Amino acid sequence: MNLLDPILLSLRVAGLATVITAVLGLFLAARLNATRSRPGRILAGGLESLILAPMVFPPTMTGYLLLLLLGPNGPVGSLWGASGGLLFSWLAAVIASVVVSLPLMYQSAKTALTSVDPHCIAAARTLGSSERRIFWKITVPLAWPGIAGGMALAFARAIGEFGATLMVAGNIPGATQTIPLALYSAVESGNTSAANLLLGVTVALSFAIVIVVRWSERRTAASRAHRLAGGGSR
Repeated sequence: MNLLDPILLSLRVAGLATVITAVLGLFLAARLNATRSRPGRILAGGLESLILAPMVFPPTMTGYLLLLLLGPNGPVGSLWGASGGLLFSWLAAVIASVVVSLPLMYQSAKTALTSVDPHCIAAARTLGSSERRIFWKITVPLAWPGIAGGMALAFARAIGEFGATLMVAGNIPGATQTIPLALYSAVESGNTSAANLLLGVTVALSFAIVIVVRWSERRTAASRAHRLAGGGSR
């Protein structure tokens, strides 16, 4: 077993999935939570439930739904045009990782955006800044620790994805076999040395992710304490 292939593939799949998830999660968190009308809030609540559903669905159910979506007769797979749709490719692994990691990114981005001091936003509006400029120059920088933490959690979820990836991408060595799938195959075949090495890589990545999340939590807590202190002094 060539252990470098699943490691590199996992990093590529998780990295691309994290970028996509970060963009989608930030966009959805900003748009859905900016809705003010009652019909808009009802629609936003429905979309939020759809986004968060993979958190409570069993991985096999999520994988089966993706099979229906990405297969040759599915709405996405038929548009793709290739034989078998998007199934059993590394892009299918990316899609599976995006679907299961988006809830974590969305929740983190939502919390981070709503924690931004509204007085800063109101001050920028009084100075004539546009909503887009306020969002990118004030809201996102102030919410960045929470957003970064969400990206770290999304990366961790993507790199550890097993069930849905196995259903839609398969376990093809050198093509769709990620670290969790390679670890499973190594244990199943009794290749203990390969399994231990893959475990060590996973643990090292997990510790790095925990460090990023802890940093994010400290920065968010410090920002909240500073805001409360500022509010108390007014």
